[in-house]
Parts: sequence; C-alpha cells; structure tokens
Amino acid sequence: MNVRFASRPDPARNDVGLVKASTWDVGTPERQRRTVEAIREAWDGRDWPHRGLLSYTVHAGEDGRTLFHYSQWSGEQAYQDFLRDGRDERNADIDAAVPGIRRLGLHTFETYRSRPAAEGDGREPGCVVIVDVEFDGADPARQRDWVDTVCEALATDPALAPGGISAHFHVSTDGTRVLNYAEWENARAHADALAGPGDGVGSRTPQWERVRAYPGVSGGGVNRYAPALSMRPSAGA
Repeated sequence: MNVRFASRPDPARNDVGLVKASTWDVGTPERQRRTVEAIREAWDGRDWPHRGLLSYTVHAGEDGRTLFHYSQWSGEQAYQDFLRDGRDERNADIDAAVPGIRRLGLHTFETYRSRPAAEGDGREPGCVVIVDVEFDGADPARQRDWVDTVCEALATDPALAPGGISAHFHVSTDGTRVLNYAEWENARAHADALAGPGDGVGSRTPQWERVRAYPGVSGGGVNRYAPALSMRPSAGA
C-alpha cells in the first residue's frame, strides 16, 4: 500500500473505531517546518504501515512551536500492530532530522457527534481549532451530556460566527475528556468570533450559559492550528 497525500482528513467518516491525538513541542517555527518535512519524508519513503490506519494528519500550531497529530484507526489492535511494526523506525528518522522533539502525551478517543458543514458549503478550512475539555473524574455519560449541551447551544444560537465550518466531537475512552475538532475558514474568523459579545464563540443565550457553567469541568484549552500534512492509503489498497 502506498501513501496518498490529501488536503485534510474526514473527521466524520463512519468507519473510524478510534482516534489517537497527541501534541509535539518542537520549539521554533523553523523546527516546526522542518519537522513537518521530516514526517513527510519518513512516511513517503515507506509503504502504508497498516490497513487499520485510515488516515494520519499533522497540524502546525499558531504558536510556532507545536504540532497536533490526529490519526484515525479501525480499532486498538491496528494501533498496537503499528506500535510493534512501524512507529519506531519512522520516529527514528524524524528524530535524526530534528533532534530534541518533546512528545507531550497521547490520548485515545471515540467519535461521538458531528455538526457537519452546511449543504453546499464548499469552503476548505484554513484553520483547525482544537477545543480540549477535561473533567474531574471518569464519567462517560457526563462526556456525552456535555457534548449534547454544546450541540444544543450551537443549534439554537441566533448569531453563529460566520467563519465556522464544522465541529466534530470526540470522547476519550478513559471517560475524562472531550475533544472538539472544529474547522474554520481561517484563524482570523475564529479570533473575531472570540472577540464578539459572548464569552467564547457563542452568543449570550441560556443554552451557552449552561455550557459555560457546566459542573465538573476542571481544565482544558483552545488552540488554533494550520493544516500542514494529511496522509491516507492509496485508493484501492
């Protein structure tokens, strides 16, 4: 199986069993650029490592130092097979090209709900906003209720920011966090939405107030990324 480069992944595809998400800190904008190129070279020079790896995507942080990794898998066994047979040699090549990369942890998610782009909306996202929400303990029902609360707020908002394209909600398999993979037209559109009259991207509605006051949220963050590299197996492989 060969590598095929794509513009972006499809976060809403229905054959995904698990998503693995992690962040690398590479230190500077120049090292960020070099690391993306090293990843491309390490993967392009080899066959696609496993049929169960559906896509592998890297986004470059607006901070000039981080890379967000987002990979879609058929299931945990496929990922374990990759760990055993394919990850180390690729990482060794990347580390040789850009020494000193700090890998800041890996989380495993299941996809839960998506708010897709509106019908006929052909905009390509120029910015991916990763909203990471942490809770004060493991509770799968609470994860899903928080997502449902956000989706209700989005659906009832009378003045949604015009730059948003889609939102894809993931729940961690350990029950402690939610990840929203949100696609925006560009970074300026998201920054303008945050600067609006609401507290965050939403309007001042009762539904958004329930999101902001949701009990048990203990941490998280919002970070903007530019699409940098997305790969999948070649068609028919």
